[in-house]
Amino acid sequence: MSQRNTIMEEKLKLLPSKPGVYLMLDGEGEIIYVGKASSLKSRVRSYFGSPGKQGAKVVAMLQHLHDLEYIITDSEIEALILECNLIKKHRPKYNISLRDDKHYPYLKVTLSEEYPRLLVVRSMKKDANRYFGPYTRSGAMNETVKLLRRLFPLRTCSNSGLKNRSRPCLNAHIARCLAPCTGQVSQEKYQEMVSEVILFLEGKQEDLLARLQGKMEQAAHNLEFEKAAEYRDQIRAVEQVLARQKIISSGQENQDVIATATGRWGTIVQVFFIREGKLNGREQFALVGTEDLPPEEV
Repeated sequence: MSQRNTIMEEKLKLLPSKPGVYLMLDGEGEIIYVGKASSLKSRVRSYFGSPGKQGAKVVAMLQHLHDLEYIITDSEIEALILECNLIKKHRPKYNISLRDDKHYPYLKVTLSEEYPRLLVVRSMKKDANRYFGPYTRSGAMNETVKLLRRLFPLRTCSNSGLKNRSRPCLNAHIARCLAPCTGQVSQEKYQEMVSEVILFLEGKQEDLLARLQGKMEQAAHNLEFEKAAEYRDQIRAVEQVLARQKIISSGQENQDVIATATGRWGTIVQVFFIREGKLNGREQFALVGTEDLPPEEV
C-alpha cells in the first residue's frame, strides 16, 4: 500500500459522525472538491466503498485525490452554507464537472436599464450590469429570487412592455411591482430599491437592515403607519435569512482565528477566516520539528 493510501486510510478512520464540510485536495494542495454531509464519516467513506459502482468522473477525481480535510459544523444547514461559501471562494474543479457540465445560473441586476430588473441568466458578460453567482443549487437560487421579488418589487416585464403599457399590470395590483410603466414610482425611489437588492446579494444584510430600520422609523414619525408596517415586514424577512447563517462573532469584524495541535510529529496550525462575523474559509500549515517546543514558542 502506498504512503498516500496509508495516510488516507488513517484519515478515514478519524472521521466523525457529525455534520460538516469535507475538502478533497490534489497533490499540489489545491482544493478539487468541496462537499457537505450530515455525517462526515458515512459520506466520505462512501467514495471508497464500491469502486465498481462509481461514475467515471468520480473515479477521475479520486485518482487526483492526495489529501482530505474537513470542518465540523453544528448542523447540516450550516454545512450547506459553508459549502456554498467555500465553492464560491475556491471554484473547485470537480464541483463543476461532476454536475453534467452544465452552465450554472447567475442573478443579473440590469443596471444598464432605466428601471433595472432582477433576472436569472446562464452566463456572465462584461457589461454595465451586476452579476451574482454562479449558483450551484438552482432551488436555493429560486428561493432567493422569490424572496427578493416579494421584499423588493422590481419590475419583471420586458422593455417593450415597459414602454407600451398604459395600465398597471397584475403584479402592480398585488404589490409585486412598483409600476414604473405608468409613473407610479419616481426613478429615484426605484433606484433606491435596486441598491437594496444589491446590498442583499452582496451579503451586506446588516447594512440593508440599518437602512430599512431608518425608513421604518421615519415612516412612523410621519404617521405613515402602513408604510412603516411594510418596512417592518421586510426587516423580519431579512432577519430570518441572517438567522440561517452561522454567526461566529456578534460583531461584523473580519478576523483570523488560529488553532494549534502539537504531537510527536510536530504541530498543525489551522487558521479560520471570519469575514463579517461568518466563517468562510480556512488554511492549514504543518510545522515540523516543533514537538518539543512550548506552545508560546510555536
